[in-house]
Amino acid sequence: MSALLSATVQVKNPEKLKSYISQVPATMAPHGAKMLSRGKIAKVLNGEVAHQMEAVFEFPSENAIDAWFNSDAYQAIVAIREEAAHMNISILHPF
Repeated sequence: MSALLSATVQVKNPEKLKSYISQVPATMAPHGAKMLSRGKIAKVLNGEVAHQMEAVFEFPSENAIDAWFNSDAYQAIVAIREEAAHMNISILHPF
């Protein structure tokens, strides 16, 4: 059963974020990830939003997400992520 990964992004350093974003797909590919959506917040219809971007990815399973997140390839770019933005990264379960 496929699983969804959600990331909300509050930008700290736009240049570092570009570097991070350019490297993420190569870390996800071996784990079967597919980007479903990525974009900047255009308009808030209700509530308060502190982040500027969101992304949603589909993986073959929750185990595949865990394997990607803990992979050497992804962990090698975590320091760039931390300098680039505050991110909330989570697995979504449908209900």
